[in-house]
Amino acid sequence: MDSGAIRRRLGTGLALLIASGLLAVAAPGEAQAAGTSCPGRKVRTVPFSTGSVQVYRSGGTVCAFTLAKNPGRKRTMAVSVQARGHRPVPYQGKHRRKTLTVSVYAGHRCVKVTGRVGGGSGESGWILC
Repeated sequence: MDSGAIRRRLGTGLALLIASGLLAVAAPGEAQAAGTSCPGRKVRTVPFSTGSVQVYRSGGTVCAFTLAKNPGRKRTMAVSVQARGHRPVPYQGKHRRKTLTVSVYAGHRCVKVTGRVGGGSGESGWILC
């Protein structure tokens, strides 16, 4: 075999390796719920006038984010998750559609989630007990 044929085979093998690596990286994200960055399964939606808080659970970890009912201009949005007996873990920022996620390890404790979009807000009370 000449050196040109060897280079072509190596180039083809490298291209296939890169393509398979990209597919392996992209596939796990598709297994999660579409449009979220929280792992696990959706366990609750807490609706309120201007949006909702989406709550996910994976093992003992609870993850939540606030989703605006009418995305558009940037507004102040917030989300908070609190495991019973611990301090709340809050996030607040200006977003168009959804907040960043907040996760806490709750184990088997009850949790309380709150969310706010503009002037509207909602709270779950103690859930997942």
